[in-house]
Amino acid sequence: MTEQKSAFVVSADWLEQKLPDPSVKIVDASWYLPAQNRDPKAEYAAGHIPGAVFYDQDAIADLTSGLPHTIPSPASFAQSVGKLGISESDTIVVYDGPGIFTAPRVWWLLRTMGAKTVFVLDGGIDGWKAEGRPVTTDVPQPAPATFHPQFNAEVVTSFAQMSEIVATGSRQIADARGAARFTGEEAEPRAGMRSGHMPGAKSLPSGVFSIGGKLKSLEALRETIEAAGIDLDKPVTTTCGSGVTAAIIMLALQSLGHKDNKLYDGSWSEWGSRADTAVVTGKE
Repeated sequence: MTEQKSAFVVSADWLEQKLPDPSVKIVDASWYLPAQNRDPKAEYAAGHIPGAVFYDQDAIADLTSGLPHTIPSPASFAQSVGKLGISESDTIVVYDGPGIFTAPRVWWLLRTMGAKTVFVLDGGIDGWKAEGRPVTTDVPQPAPATFHPQFNAEVVTSFAQMSEIVATGSRQIADARGAARFTGEEAEPRAGMRSGHMPGAKSLPSGVFSIGGKLKSLEALRETIEAAGIDLDKPVTTTCGSGVTAAIIMLALQSLGHKDNKLYDGSWSEWGSRADTAVVTGKE
């Protein structure tokens, strides 16, 4: 019996067959933490999937917020992705380096802004290259497109809302940072930030959702989430360092048909840097 996979991921075989199809837009959304010692722009220039445009996660953001990767205004987002030749009606495939790392953030953001048909490439470009599939250094020059945004603000959690959730326990909190950052045993990568987690949060490190850069089966995703103490029948708000890997939990939840899930935009960059927020350490 074949394991059932998420409807939101596509295989390298599927994408390679679609390369000649101009209606399929491919997006390289690679981004890395400093410790990974990888340069996404340099890697894109050295070889990317044919037709892929580079989506700069540091630049396509609200640069006035003082926080990394905060959600841009719908108009700003539409202008940025329109320049990449992407409209909300396209079939869009997003990939990153290792697979199921930063691509889910752009998958989630595109959908939150109104795109209907968006997928994540299983295995990322690392897997693509390892299998000897085609890459190119040619940088596409797409014709500008018009992206008509329909922003769903309901799936985004603000600081005020997060504060209320922590105070009342009205929603479950799933934290995608590494386990040692969650417990406070490891310092945060951003200076001046406390380590630990929000009271009541559950640890769901982003790496537990995939194996070899490929999203786990639906059954395994369910087991992983439930083992962390998350009840799939109840609302969930996800968080991480800066709102990027929290989207991996969103991908997992939505793959399982979970409906009431939201992403805390400021994430730990906001919560951990403030003096007026509750922070606890340890596993619980």
